Amino acid sequence: MKQIGVGILGFGTVGAGVADGLLRHREVMARRLGVDIVLKRVADLDITTDRGVVVPRELLTTDAAAAISDPEVRIVVETIGGTGIAKKLVLDALNAGKCVVTANKKLLAEHGREIFDTAKAKGVDIYFGASVGGGIPIIRVLREGLAGNEIESIHGILNGTCNYILTRMENEGLPFEDVLKDAQRLGYAEANPSLDIDGFDTAHKACILSALAYGFQPALDQVLVEGIRDLSGTDVRYAADFGCRIKLLACVARDGDEIEVGVHPTLIPFTHMLASVNDAFNAAMVKGDMSDYTMYYGRGAGRAPTASTVVGDIGDIARNLAHGETRYARGVPDYAEGRLRLKAAGEIVSKFYVRFMVADRPGAFGVIASILGRHAVSISAATQKEGAAEGGAVPVVVLTHAAKTADLEAALAEIKGSGVIAADPVKLRML
Repeated sequence: MKQIGVGILGFGTVGAGVADGLLRHREVMARRLGVDIVLKRVADLDITTDRGVVVPRELLTTDAAAAISDPEVRIVVETIGGTGIAKKLVLDALNAGKCVVTANKKLLAEHGREIFDTAKAKGVDIYFGASVGGGIPIIRVLREGLAGNEIESIHGILNGTCNYILTRMENEGLPFEDVLKDAQRLGYAEANPSLDIDGFDTAHKACILSALAYGFQPALDQVLVEGIRDLSGTDVRYAADFGCRIKLLACVARDGDEIEVGVHPTLIPFTHMLASVNDAFNAAMVKGDMSDYTMYYGRGAGRAPTASTVVGDIGDIARNLAHGETRYARGVPDYAEGRLRLKAAGEIVSKFYVRFMVADRPGAFGVIASILGRHAVSISAATQKEGAAEGGAVPVVVLTHAAKTADLEAALAEIKGSGVIAADPVKLRML
């Protein structure tokens, strides 16, 4: 049986999980794949800390370059993260003719074009199944299972930290800050949670999905990203009154030659399948022109789920190499040069939830309704909620029919200057 050697760069949470999987499941993988996958090197600056996995001492090194150049290593696994040394080492491995597996969403979202072009030029495979959704096979679905479909849209709950926070805010009526502190204590959130709660972790993943689905990967700074940092428990409660719950949603869709890519807190009806995705779980719903809707659900992060996907990618590449071929050197995103463009945020059409603090006087809401109408924003439902704020303002929630984002923004700007509301409106998208 042919042997294929693997070198792991980074011996942190995911790297240790990958090493553990390769060592413990070597025999079963050999039976299933017909190739013997052998761990040859594990490189990290710290090779003394206990990671909970026993790796033979002779496999450990602090020299990543030596792991890449080792002639017995044919697959290099990058689990370092970030875009600094990780980018250099991935490019070094590809340029050395080694196949690469990575779970590095930030690297691919910000430098995917260079990485994929290098893999193509060198004729080697690069797999990145764990970069979106951890243990969920959404990358494999888009590259293989739905390859015969035109992808119409992808909607995903792709950040477990945010989903955990939103679930507890809804179920327990707790404020955002209290749940965030608990999430940090339990290890669901980082000490600095900005990447998660401000939506940029989800945005990295949305950019990768766009590249796979459409061959179009927007610059991250051009993508409209709205996080959950300022989300009020009041709106979580009011959403439930309308039969909805709020999720941080990645939206990727095609409209002619325009691609919509964005991240937004979004009201989702209780009856929608994505609404049942709770706690730290992730899910992605894909609409293909032939498949219609399919959904992929599971743990989106963590050592074991992420390592599971990485090990699966290693197995695929090893089987390719055993048969003397590379497949995805020809199957990485085929960039749609000049044919597609990012849809302007103001042109995106959506239904909206808007909460106003309306002056408690006759005709105040009529002014709001009139302004919305003049800007082509149609009201589908409106309700005054119980309670009053200081100054006698009362909360009024409006649900709109589908409207252009720019039209709603123009209406809200006029309403803010009309003198009939006591605070800036709260605007959320609806699925």
